[in-house]
Amino acid sequence: MLHRSKAPLRLGLAGGGTDVSPFSDLYGGTILNATISLYAHATIEPIRQPKVILQAWDRNERVEIGLEEAIEIDGLLPLHKGIYKRIRQDYLKTPHGFRLTTFVDAPAGSGLGTSSTLAVAIIGAFVEWLKLPLGSYEIARYAYEIERIDLGMAGGKQDQYAATFGGVNYMEFFADDKVIVNPLRIGQKYLRELEHNLLLYYTDQSRDSSQIIKEQQKNVRNQNAASLEAMHRLKQQATDMKNALLTGRLHDIGYILDDGYSHKREMAQGISTPKMDTIYEEAKKAGALGGKISGAGGGGFMMFYCPDNVQYAVAKALSQFEGRLFLYSFVEEGLYTWSM
Repeated sequence: MLHRSKAPLRLGLAGGGTDVSPFSDLYGGTILNATISLYAHATIEPIRQPKVILQAWDRNERVEIGLEEAIEIDGLLPLHKGIYKRIRQDYLKTPHGFRLTTFVDAPAGSGLGTSSTLAVAIIGAFVEWLKLPLGSYEIARYAYEIERIDLGMAGGKQDQYAATFGGVNYMEFFADDKVIVNPLRIGQKYLRELEHNLLLYYTDQSRDSSQIIKEQQKNVRNQNAASLEAMHRLKQQATDMKNALLTGRLHDIGYILDDGYSHKREMAQGISTPKMDTIYEEAKKAGALGGKISGAGGGGFMMFYCPDNVQYAVAKALSQFEGRLFLYSFVEEGLYTWSM
């Protein structure tokens, strides 16, 4: 029997970074995001051998662990190990041999929430196999706890909830890790037009977001005025973009993104790079109204709002760089699990 799951990656449209503690604890965070047709996949296959096999085909990494062996969280597949360790502690009272296989459709460290989405997919496969009584909020919270608390991985809260719920969501984050996910009912023509106008571009540079996020957290603790002002502006932009999307004022989204590009760079050093700034300026010269660095920054994906048919000129302008465009579509479904 194979127990499978897949969870969608997301585009963070506005408010990115305001879901990270301590900002969200002190001031409340607001995020607008949408899931896309790139996924994290996980499969659990029970086996007769007294061992657990963890393998990530996209990373070309593999680990074997005995059923009674202590789980050491080291540099090799720490997320896989951390989730298995927590599942074994909470639910696997009788050890079982199995093979866990994963694959992610986008590069690690690309800014689309790959790590957290993979965590949701792996947990989803365990939920399917063990018939665990976990709902959507509980799965997202469980993934957050394992990543941020058990494993100490720096980051926010939006990715786990986006991957679990799917669709276009306006999310609110409060003290005590309270999260409210507000699904938005967007007119299909507006959503398809946004999909047409929003180019997704991979800079061909992956990065470790943890150092950028740690500096952002330090800036909040130290009450860095410029960083805090930038975060408050980005938080407001999530509401502004939500209203623009609901009412079909799509070109406003381009201007909101352009305004947010400069503010995001104020949150912490390293969010942008000289190469990314050059790419951004070339996209605007070709007709893009604005754009955004996806995720924590420092590399990974960028997106550009291209009105009318400007996307073709922007795509041509970007062809001079080493990155590449990714095709995608918006998807409504979040985590999905099944057995065969």
